Amino acid sequence: MNNQPQARTLQQWFDLYGESHQHTFNKLIHWLCVPLIYWVVVGFIYLIPSPADWPEGLWLVPVLLAVTVFYWRLSAVIAIGMLVFSLLCILTHDWLQGSWGLYGAVFVVLWILQFIGHQVEGKRPSFFVDVQFLLIGPAWLLGKIYRRMGWLQQPHSV
Repeated sequence: MNNQPQARTLQQWFDLYGESHQHTFNKLIHWLCVPLIYWVVVGFIYLIPSPADWPEGLWLVPVLLAVTVFYWRLSAVIAIGMLVFSLLCILTHDWLQGSWGLYGAVFVVLWILQFIGHQVEGKRPSFFVDVQFLLIGPAWLLGKIYRRMGWLQQPHSV
């Protein structure tokens, strides 16, 4: 007998995430904050010092590989889009020459806004239930863009 929990589909993740993201204000906050929080986290990882004579941003390789595998198991098109977004985050880090102070300040402000959005929504953030929702948030937004572009199938009504 297999006692492993059954893996959720992309649509199941999106449906669960969407339950606590119904209010217009909260959704607006998420459209602003979620991509920027992802950008900040990529920036933080980029800044972790590498061993001598190793390339800057070395730690992003295993992290982005793991994140891409997580997304790939749900949807190839989401995985590719998130990988492209991750690469754009890295490029903007190089361009802005981001620092721990910059990322730290932006991170705090963005999370305050996120919690305000959830206060207005009247529901706790999804990641309090399952930390994997921290990766579902960016994919949920990307999924909405992809559906408008016809790159991701609309969910079926029951």
